[in-house]
Amino acid sequence: MTEVIKEKKNSNVMNINDLEKEGIELQIAIETQKTGWKINKSPSTVDDPSVLKTYLTTPPVKRIDLHFPLGIDLTARNMKGVTIKDALDTIYKTYKKRSDDELPDPFLLGFEWDKEESWTRLVVHLGKNSTAPVEKSGKKKK
Repeated sequence: MTEVIKEKKNSNVMNINDLEKEGIELQIAIETQKTGWKINKSPSTVDDPSVLKTYLTTPPVKRIDLHFPLGIDLTARNMKGVTIKDALDTIYKTYKKRSDDELPDPFLLGFEWDKEESWTRLVVHLGKNSTAPVEKSGKKKK
């Protein structure tokens, strides 16, 4: 007798609406604040590409809305849990054809979750300068 083994769904990935009903609060990955990422460049250009695999929120969610202060709303989706890369890809698709001079605030500063305003979305914060840590160039060569 042969059994078909179905791929198990990641049981810790939640639906954002269920979190709201149950009152489970989101925490945003702190790594989103140090990406040094320009929103019209590919997400692979972040200073530390290892952060791209990190879940955007804890607990991980299947989809989340991203709200920009200028009124644009986007949705990042991943049935296995939205990662930082999923969010950056969603933003990049919207802004990739814009030149640097069209973007008053081209750098991602991070995300903010305000349950009072909306449980199901994150506010995207942009700025004029990168928040990436600056490397010290005082290294000695052998």
